Amino acid sequence: MPMLASVALSAALFAATAAHAQVKVGVVSSSSGPIAAVGVPQKNTVPLLPKQVGKTTIEYIPLDDASDPTASVAAIKKLIGEHKVDAIIGPSGSPNAMGVIQFAAEAGVPLLAPVGTAAVVLPMNDQKKWIFKTTQNDDLIAAALVGHMKKAGVKTVGFIGTADPYGENWQKVFSSLAAPAGIKLVSAESFQRRDTSLTAQGLKTVAARPDAVLIAAPGSSAVLPQTTLFDQGYKGQIYQTHGAALDDFLKLGGKKVEGTILAASGLLVLDEMPAEDPVRKVAADYVAGYEKLHATKPATFGANVYDAGLLLQAAIPAALKAGQPGTAAFRSGLRDAIEQTRELPGTQGVYTMTAQDHSGFDERGRVLITVKGGRWSLLK
Repeated sequence: MPMLASVALSAALFAATAAHAQVKVGVVSSSSGPIAAVGVPQKNTVPLLPKQVGKTTIEYIPLDDASDPTASVAAIKKLIGEHKVDAIIGPSGSPNAMGVIQFAAEAGVPLLAPVGTAAVVLPMNDQKKWIFKTTQNDDLIAAALVGHMKKAGVKTVGFIGTADPYGENWQKVFSSLAAPAGIKLVSAESFQRRDTSLTAQGLKTVAARPDAVLIAAPGSSAVLPQTTLFDQGYKGQIYQTHGAALDDFLKLGGKKVEGTILAASGLLVLDEMPAEDPVRKVAADYVAGYEKLHATKPATFGANVYDAGLLLQAAIPAALKAGQPGTAAFRSGLRDAIEQTRELPGTQGVYTMTAQDHSGFDERGRVLITVKGGRWSLLK
């Protein structure tokens, strides 16, 4: 072979190898539409994600699904078909995530969903083995709430949840834990996230005279049920899920959400967390980076995306042994490596994944928090 041709071939092979030494990650967030309060901090977190692992660079391709599950599917197909991504972080909403599982699985692309409902990873099956979740499963959060209710002497609870997989799964999980604890569900109401009035649901709940009410709704949609109950004179204790864990909840609810109790990661009460807590340093680094970049504090929803980046960063070295980025072997290796994650501290808890547990949290992923004086406070 002539020398020039040999040099050209070598250069071409080098270029091809260099091009493959880049991992492509799609990020689908609802940075507009009705759940933008969830999606905006997730989109804003993308610049803080790891950009390099060893000599391998990571490119992030962010897309907005406008809170529309149909648009989520289109975005996932675009990322897989056109951008040939190796992994996907997103979408933001539970219904959106439920709708894209089959497409990620069929393409063999690991998907890390920063959503609340455990239904994206449970029950485990051939499709969901490609899906991981960077929020605490509902039962982990619900167990903390039920524990507090039992200790506080709560015997009856009214439930108000969104009419979608988030609210539906919460009603199911809470009911299964409350009954053995001697707590009876005396009413169950649902609503759409876009609803502007919940007068009927509130009146029915108040009429049932529950000791406490549990509201299961993500983002800003968690506010209206509670302010409605306040306006209707309800005086019992109100509990929220980790879906309400954002500062917008405080801003929108004002004095009407004072005294709320929820369980979530310690990110909301970082200054009150013990210094030895394995989550504190990771969370503090994330918060500092976010504040420097955006001049505001992040919501926990952004932290869920940050943790997805940490999981990928930890898994990439093992995946590179299986194949080059851009190949099915790499994507499969990436899935396997994420599933092998052990004791990885994130902002939301400590991750230990298994073949059956693709959320990976234990009790280090939650604390009880209340609203006190218009701010989040560790419940002691």
